[in-house]
Amino acid sequence: MSHAADRPDAPNSSAKPPELIPLEVLFGNPTRTQGRIAPTGDYLSWLAPSDQGVLNVWVQPTDGSGEPRQITDDTVRGIRFHGWSQDGKRVFYLQDQGGDENWHLYAVDLAGGETRDLTPFEGVRAENLITDPEHPQEVLIGLNKRDPSVFDMYRIDLASGEVTLDTENPGDVVGWLTDADFRIRAAEAKDPETGADIVRVRDSDNAEWRELIRFPFGENGGAYGFDASGDTLFVSSSLESDTTRLIALDAKTGKEQRELAKDPKSDVAGVIVHPTEHRVQAVEFDYLKPEWTLLDDSLKLDFDYLRNVARGELVIADRTLADDRWIVAFQPDDGPTSYYLYRRAGDDGKERSAELLFVTRPELTEYSLTNMQPVEIPARDGLTLPSYLTLPVQVDGSRPAAPLPMVLLVHGGPWARDYWGYDAQAQWLANRGYAVLQVNFRGSTGFGKAFLNAGNEEWGVGAMQHDLTDATRWAIAQGIADPERVCIMGGSYGGYATLAGLAFTPDLYTCGVDIVGPSHIKTLFESIPPYWAPAKKELVLRVGDVENDPALNKRISPLYHVDNIDDPLMVLQGANDPRVKIAESNQIVEAMRAKDLPVTYIVFPDEGHGFARPENRLDAFARIERFLAEHLGGRAEPEQPIEGSTAEVR
Repeated sequence: MSHAADRPDAPNSSAKPPELIPLEVLFGNPTRTQGRIAPTGDYLSWLAPSDQGVLNVWVQPTDGSGEPRQITDDTVRGIRFHGWSQDGKRVFYLQDQGGDENWHLYAVDLAGGETRDLTPFEGVRAENLITDPEHPQEVLIGLNKRDPSVFDMYRIDLASGEVTLDTENPGDVVGWLTDADFRIRAAEAKDPETGADIVRVRDSDNAEWRELIRFPFGENGGAYGFDASGDTLFVSSSLESDTTRLIALDAKTGKEQRELAKDPKSDVAGVIVHPTEHRVQAVEFDYLKPEWTLLDDSLKLDFDYLRNVARGELVIADRTLADDRWIVAFQPDDGPTSYYLYRRAGDDGKERSAELLFVTRPELTEYSLTNMQPVEIPARDGLTLPSYLTLPVQVDGSRPAAPLPMVLLVHGGPWARDYWGYDAQAQWLANRGYAVLQVNFRGSTGFGKAFLNAGNEEWGVGAMQHDLTDATRWAIAQGIADPERVCIMGGSYGGYATLAGLAFTPDLYTCGVDIVGPSHIKTLFESIPPYWAPAKKELVLRVGDVENDPALNKRISPLYHVDNIDDPLMVLQGANDPRVKIAESNQIVEAMRAKDLPVTYIVFPDEGHGFARPENRLDAFARIERFLAEHLGGRAEPEQPIEGSTAEVR
């Protein structure tokens, strides 16, 4: 890929910057989002604000009769995940308290009635919800009720609310799968001694578990589900390949039956499975942009039709059990997501049709947005870093004069990745006048096992951080970034990378914004949630044994290198964060203040690992943009109090 095309366009001296996009438009509640359809096809559902401005579940008959009605009554944090029971009679949603991530599973009957907490256990987290069309009166859910470190699977009777232990966790299982008869037949486990991933199966509820396939540490793989017969298990695997392949395994012998799909540059990114027939229909790969490989010829006409409906990447968000209607989302990189109700061609002779249901943030269309450009950046050792560059635009569509102030926006995880598409933070920063660079540094997922494993034991002073340094220097060399005005910013691991960047390469950055980032890796490891225990060995192998190697811990923990930091730092933290405890932010702030170094510290007492309440999100980003404007010279909205924010300046 040529890098010359990535330079900002020649500036137009008469052009002006576009109107500021209000933070409320970017980070406030969407008008509607997360469109779904009942499995029976009778009702549509979505998330939208209540009259109190809190996201709740709304429903309306699919035929458009009747007014939309709100069926949940969350008044605090807002609902972020919802779905339907298989009989279409109730809606499920997950909710925690204050960001503690101890999710409870709630159900609301469509016909009316009180919201029921199906997992009313204090300090217990619900995850791995499984439903089944042949068993609509019950669900399976994982709960760490018996042991905080592992999730047993419980069967819940939806009529009575009775919760019954179905399958006990032997101590190393991190995920469960059912067969077509709604029996738990597969388990994904972590080997506590080696960090290997293991897929186990059993022939029936009472049969012994046996190991079907093992992925030694350094390999990637996992199970997607059984076919209708229960004799075949669909698995992604990097064995005999760099990127993961989607394969079919014999569920009795573990032998590979056939390869379904693979891509030389991308791991398996997503799989579409028929809602009742338990067969894989399409596989998604995503190197720089997502692409679908269709395995079911019957979908070809659907995809051909849908690709002409709207701009953006196509996502099938939901399907009816009859598979006659889909909820389809289109996600462009320079505008809001649009949701459509797609009616497939059927035996009744009706033509295909796609009806616009809603646009998530229609007010965004009133403003000038920009495109996200995929770029491939060479690291110092020759490794190619798949990355994304978002540049400001002027009113006339031209680029402002370069070089520009730049924000290096670092993703969390770190075993995650950045994606092409609409990114609210990238659009916000570009609108304020910054070039925005997002780098999939080594250790990011999705690009094969060699790329992932190149990040092992490379935190802080190693190659993971060098990749960020190299990408920043690339942007400077390309004439994109002003070397005197570069900020490093990110959340979680991105917050750690911010601290590491300021501590280990202080001459490269002008300032940093750390959002819920760890500062001391040993204390991070010592305070992880108990349910991370099965994956602890893999964490040690990926990062290093900081609990037993003081020299390593000191080398990679920014807390020990505060003396090197000479740039202004802003730290934002949720007080209830279960992953990166508030102590991680407290100690770096205290250490900097002890050295009389410039640090601004903002704590949200009712938030966790990120900011769920829109009032707090708006306040956080308002403070960040004023900080950036002060140190990089970009634009910011006028300062004003944000009603309902709980932010505390500490």
